[in-house]
Amino acid sequence: MGSGKNPARLDGEPATNTDPTAPWSLVIPLKPLVLAKSRLAERAGDLLRPQLALAFAQDTVAAALACPAIRNVAVVTDDPLASVQLAGLGAHIVPDLPAAGLNAALTHGAQQVRLSHPRAAVAALNADLPALRPDELARVLDFATGFPRAFLADAAGVGTTLLAAGPGVELRPIFGGPSRSRHSASGAVEIPLTGVDSVRQDVDTGQDLAVALTLGVGPRTSERLAAETRAAGG
Repeated sequence: MGSGKNPARLDGEPATNTDPTAPWSLVIPLKPLVLAKSRLAERAGDLLRPQLALAFAQDTVAAALACPAIRNVAVVTDDPLASVQLAGLGAHIVPDLPAAGLNAALTHGAQQVRLSHPRAAVAALNADLPALRPDELARVLDFATGFPRAFLADAAGVGTTLLAAGPGVELRPIFGGPSRSRHSASGAVEIPLTGVDSVRQDVDTGQDLAVALTLGVGPRTSERLAAETRAAGG
């Protein structure tokens, strides 16, 4: 990852996933970039904001694909630029055919994954986790393996960054707003792990981005922010 923090397995070696039998398939939703990360507009402006949204997604997907617990990553998006860039990293692009919002996109993505892998364990993950570390994601998914459905609350303790469903279990996503309480009420088990800050730290605001930077963001986010600084003469 950025700031000298490279993706690592739990044993400290560079993380790459070459195991096609890894247990989890990941579904990541991404809005059209022009609409993404609207709350970052004050920090980033309308030119940088979609570029950062893409960089966040690239770093999230790259880290997920480096996680030894992940077999494949499906990105649900209709954005043409993001589709090309994320497919180039190794993600499978699923068109957002429902076009009915975040939860419909996630349900559709999970269904598409299970057309190819009917008994896949499926997890939904936010696209705005630029500090994501593969080893921390592996710990979260390892915990989730013990339950039919499980979720991880975001850093603010209000929303959700990850929702997991075991083989044969419907994902039933209820993301958006106070989704932590809604996922809990739906019967999903909350994942209580500490030391997985990179999986919790989504980025919606400038303050969120500052915290992610302290964790160490991935190379695409680092490069985009460095380019902004150079352009500003910093």
